[in-house]
Amino acid sequence: MAYQVEQMILDGALAPGDKIPSERQLMARLQVSRSIVREALKALQGRGLIETRHGQGSFVRDTLAEPENDGPLMQLFFDHTRTLYDLYEVRETLEGQAASLAAERGTDQDLYWITKAFNAMVEEEDASKMAERDHAFHKAIVEASHNGVLMHTLSSLKGLVLYSVAASVTNLSHRDSFKQQMDKHHRQIYQAIIKRQPQKAQKAAMAHVRHVRDSLKAIERQGEVIIRAELSQ
Repeated sequence: MAYQVEQMILDGALAPGDKIPSERQLMARLQVSRSIVREALKALQGRGLIETRHGQGSFVRDTLAEPENDGPLMQLFFDHTRTLYDLYEVRETLEGQAASLAAERGTDQDLYWITKAFNAMVEEEDASKMAERDHAFHKAIVEASHNGVLMHTLSSLKGLVLYSVAASVTNLSHRDSFKQQMDKHHRQIYQAIIKRQPQKAQKAAMAHVRHVRDSLKAIERQGEVIIRAELSQ
């Protein structure tokens, strides 16, 4: 039974931070006794895959630790612009792959959540919430990839990714030409995934991240300082 819960985590049915179904739900879903469920949860907790919170239940832990806000990697991120561009290079590869896999493997439920996130993003008029909507859209795509390593790798970079999204929105979203191109890329990514076109989805996702990186570099070359805004998690 522990193996089956592990499979749910790897498949993305249970993402980091998600609450594990109750003992009764697991018993019904997996057709096992309460004692087997409890033994399995205890084993998973002992191996550090889940954690139990008093009065709340059991939750999936992050399998890869996220850099601390005051840790050396985060300090490099804020002190050196190059680190921001390094992150965009990593995001270009990983998010391109995520979009491709989402188009190929995404379930009807996944596509529902991607559509919901996309609509919320394009309909958002509050500038202070745009970065959060943007991140939620990309997060829904990553979860639809059903690649456990990819999901947990990006989850481990959550703080850095949130800061990079906030940086793009803060520095670029008020520029009409950039905003139009960003909206175009988002729509291309969304439509390619919905239409089950992996190659087009990957190409659009990579072009999107590359465009953000190149746009930030361009305004920096013009002598402007890149604003490092924080996005609440």
